[in-house]
Amino acid sequence: MSQSTEPGSGRSSYLSFMLAGEEYAVGLLRVREIIEHRPVTRVPGMPAAVQGVINLRGSVVPVVDLAVKFGLPPRPITRWSCFVIVEVVLDGQQTVLGLLTDTVREVLELGPADIEPPPAFGTRVRLEFLRGMGRHNDTFILLLDLDRVLSLEELLRLTAATDEAAAPAAPALAAPASAPEASGNG
Repeated sequence: MSQSTEPGSGRSSYLSFMLAGEEYAVGLLRVREIIEHRPVTRVPGMPAAVQGVINLRGSVVPVVDLAVKFGLPPRPITRWSCFVIVEVVLDGQQTVLGLLTDTVREVLELGPADIEPPPAFGTRVRLEFLRGMGRHNDTFILLLDLDRVLSLEELLRLTAATDEAAAPAAPALAAPASAPEASGNG
């Protein structure tokens, strides 16, 4: 999916956010919404970067901690911490994820001349996760390629866990007839 593009201008819109002191951005058309941080339900067997799931208006949404994924230093949750709810493509299907960020910054408009290829060195993020470097107000912003940030295997595990968490609970098995209680008078 592409970024938001202004007709005839070649400019694209990005949402920028901070993560461990670095500024990142994702294509605005990939962003569904931004919500404040809330408790996350842990799901066993997930990759370390997957914090768990949240309930978003009745839908189960996996939450990815990009700092862990990128090997960045741990940081505390603050009142500015939030989830950026985004869409990624998995096997041709749209999948909704929450990205834990330190704070959301702004919506940027970048033209082709404002975007450079990712550098061969000097970033703390693996190059395949980057779409490029956006130049904005004399600073560089790392533009993420959301479809590559999580591997296909991780996304498949996420969707399986999300489906499991969203499934209605199985009916409880009938309790066996009450067994004689053991008495302490042995």
